[in-house]
Amino acid sequence: MGKITSKGEEFFLKNDQGQLEFTLLAEGVRKLGLLWVLIQNGTLLNGSVLLWDEPETNLNPKLMRTVVEILVELQRMGVQIFITTHNYSILKEFDLQTGPEDKVLFHSLFKNEKASDIECNSCKRYSDVLPNAIDDAFGGFVDREIDKSMGGLGK
Repeated sequence: MGKITSKGEEFFLKNDQGQLEFTLLAEGVRKLGLLWVLIQNGTLLNGSVLLWDEPETNLNPKLMRTVVEILVELQRMGVQIFITTHNYSILKEFDLQTGPEDKVLFHSLFKNEKASDIECNSCKRYSDVLPNAIDDAFGGFVDREIDKSMGGLGK
């Protein structure tokens, strides 16, 4: 990929192709570059907090595993991380890469129809999240794919 450098307040990616301004890079590459800068300059240390809204947005799906690996390691170093997502793949990646010693929680925010309140269900494993609109939607894709491939035989 290359090395992130800075001149003044501008960031650049230096690689085999030369020195490219951050503004010319793909959004996903910029995200990874910024994460690298935060790690290198000591911003993300034990006791610090990282808030990241939908880290998978504009990210090549092949890089999701790497991003999760980095975030899990940062968590193990004592960085408190809050991410929001609607993406099944990144949630499942966290589920696959974390173990019982990791301090990872999955939260589901939902409206209690009886009380009209917003509630939160928190779990250590993704498979325990209920209600789970993301899993329901993903499962719906799988069901429809099976139905389509079987030519509607199950109806």
